[in-house]
Amino acid sequence: MKKIRILSSLLLLVALIVSGCDSKSRDGEPLDIKFGYVGDLFKYKDAYVGDNSAVGNIVSRLKNAERFTGFELKTDEEPYGIILNYSHEESEQDYKDIVIYNATFLFTLIQNADWIMFNFENEEYTITKDKLKNWFGEDFTGLQSEDEVKTFIQKHSDDENKADELFN
Repeated sequence: MKKIRILSSLLLLVALIVSGCDSKSRDGEPLDIKFGYVGDLFKYKDAYVGDNSAVGNIVSRLKNAERFTGFELKTDEEPYGIILNYSHEESEQDYKDIVIYNATFLFTLIQNADWIMFNFENEEYTITKDKLKNWFGEDFTGLQSEDEVKTFIQKHSDDENKADELFN
C-alpha cells in the first residue's frame, strides 16, 4: 500500500511538472519570452488610456513584464498618460531599451495615449508620443502587427548613441 502511494505521488508530481512546461499561455497563445510578450497584442489595437483592462493586458505582455508592479492612468484632462511601475534594477541602457520598446507598442496600440512615465527602482523616464515619432523620424502608429512593430523598432534602435539622443 505504501508503494502505491509513493508511486501515485511521483506520477502526480511528474504530471504537474509536465503541465507547467507547456509552451502555450492559458488562452492558447504561444509564449514568446525572448521578445517579452505573449500572444496577439494587436487584439488591443485602438484601445483607450481609460481602458484599465486593455492597458494592463498590453503591459503584462511587453518587455520586463515579470518586473511590472502596477500602473496609473491619467485621464482627468488632456494630454492623457500612463504611469508604469517596475521593481527591478537594470543598467541605464536596458532601461532605455525597455522604454523605447514598450512605449512604441503602447503608443501604437492605445490611440489616445500622449505620454508614458516609466518608474524603475532607481530611474524615471517620461516619453511623449510626439517625441518618439520625431526620434524615429516617421510615424509608427499605423503599424498593424507585432512583427511590423518589432522590425520597426529594431531598424531604428541598433545604434546605442541614437537611443541616448531620445533621452537628452
